[in-house]
Formats: sequence, structure tokens, C-alpha cells
Amino acid sequence: MKILHLDTNHELLINQFKDLGYTNHEDYTSSKETVENKIGDYDGLIIRSRFTIDKQFLDKATNLKFIGRVGAGLENIDVDYAEKKGVYLASAPEGNRNAVGEHTLGMLLSLFNKLKKADAEVRLGKWLREDNRGIELDGKTVGLIGYGNMGKAFAKKLRGFDVEVLCYDIKEGVGNQDATQVDLKEFQDNVDVVSLHTPQTPLTIGMVNLEFINQFKKPFWLFNTARGKSVITQDLVDALKSGKILGAGLDVLEYEKKSFESLFTGELPMAFQYLIEAENVLLSPHVAGWTIESKEKLAQTIVDKIKAKFY
Repeated sequence: MKILHLDTNHELLINQFKDLGYTNHEDYTSSKETVENKIGDYDGLIIRSRFTIDKQFLDKATNLKFIGRVGAGLENIDVDYAEKKGVYLASAPEGNRNAVGEHTLGMLLSLFNKLKKADAEVRLGKWLREDNRGIELDGKTVGLIGYGNMGKAFAKKLRGFDVEVLCYDIKEGVGNQDATQVDLKEFQDNVDVVSLHTPQTPLTIGMVNLEFINQFKKPFWLFNTARGKSVITQDLVDALKSGKILGAGLDVLEYEKKSFESLFTGELPMAFQYLIEAENVLLSPHVAGWTIESKEKLAQTIVDKIKAKFY
């Protein structure tokens, strides 16, 4: 039984699969075409986000029994076709849900207390206390869109605050002691904070657009630690300018692609330029689930799932 590893991960993946009797091969540099030409020799595949596992790739993976995706979702894999071919798919949202919950809370508290603005000013010798008067989370209504692993982890982090937590999800019956599930209208009528915790699907791409934003009764704060394509950036910027959105914490961006840095080699999109310059916008490079601890937990989750399935 042979496993091909296409991305570097925690060393326990290699070590524990070896202990289970697998032969590990590592290839972190070859082109997709090169990998396709040899994937038929392998029983298992471990990947993060290096490239898309599509129909053509799967047709050449004639002996493939499983794919372990060391991350929260499976959006870079043709799930329907893989399952049709009998390939077991394992992702690991359990591995980084705590990290995402902590990161989201950190972004929220940072924006509420103007820490980005205050830090920059102090470094310039400015001591502007009144200009940096913050607001408190207590008494607010926090709304979570998507109440799976990530949403539940964030809701758990909010237990220590005097807040009401609402969740909206297309699945029924997902609410628990940490969040009350409501329909979309009740959600939009009541929340002060919106946090996205949804996978990338046809339903969630472009979900946060101007029409959606304007259906909220009150101005609100927006946080996205889920998928960048869920938010139409220009509509977000328009809402920030109008005051309909009070501020935004974005760990993911609509502009993400294989090399985000390539954005800066030419003229930046005007909407993105606005986000860079806005004091009430906090940006991070898709690292909400990217901690020392989550690296190990993600890897362990994949090993445990493969082991439970095949042993």
C-alpha cells in the first residue's frame, strides 16, 4: 500500500502511516501532469491545496482508495466524481476549528477596541485616547452564518461574554446551548455582528452582496474566516463607505489565488486598495486555522479517519 504526499504537513502523517504499514512517497514540486502520470501506482493521496483533483486526475488514479485533505474543506476535489469511483474522502475541520474560533474572536475584539489604529498612532508618537475609545461586546447580538465545526467553535468562545448568539444554517436542527438557530429574516433583523463559517459551494459564492447586506435592519460588523469568494468585495466596500457595515475582519479574500502576492505586481483592484487603507478593516493572510497546535491536530485527524476506515 503506497501513499503519495503532495504537500508538506506535520511529520506525524509520515510516521504514523509508516507504522500502519504504508509506504510513503513525497513529491512537493512536480507538475500536475507529472503527478497524473504516476498516480495510478498509489493507493492513497495526501494533499492540502496544491492543485485541483478533477475528473481527469481521478480517471488516472486507477488504484486510489482514499484522499486525505489536510484542511477544513474539500472544495479543491471533485467530490461527486471521487465518490462515484469509490474513493474515500477525508478532511479535517475538527483539527483547526479551535484556532478559527480564537482568531475570529481576536479580530472582533481588535476592531471593537481600535487596536490596529491605536497601535499605528502610538508608534508615530500620537497619544489619542478619545479618538480610540472602543465599544464593548457585552450586550451585542452575534450572528453566525454556518453552524458546523467552525461556527460551533466560535460560539463556544463567546460563552464568557454577555451576548446573545444566533445562528443561521441551511441544515435544520443545528443549534445548541451556545447559539439559537433562527430563520434568515430573524437573523437579519437582530444581529450586530455577522461571522461567516460556511464552506465554498454554489450557494455561498457571492452570498454577501449588496442586496444581502441591505436586508439587515441595523448596521453591523462583518467577519469572514471562511472562504473569500463568499463576499463580493466591491459591495463590501460600498457598505463600509455608507456605514451599513461598521467594520470588517477578513482572513480570506475574493482575490485569493495560487499566488496572492502577484496582485501587487500590477495595479491593485480599487476595492482592495480601499480595504488596505481603511482603519476599520483588519486583514490576515488566510491563517485563522493556521496555528502550531492545529498543524498537528489536522494531521492527526486525517490519520485517525483513514485508520478508522481501513483498519
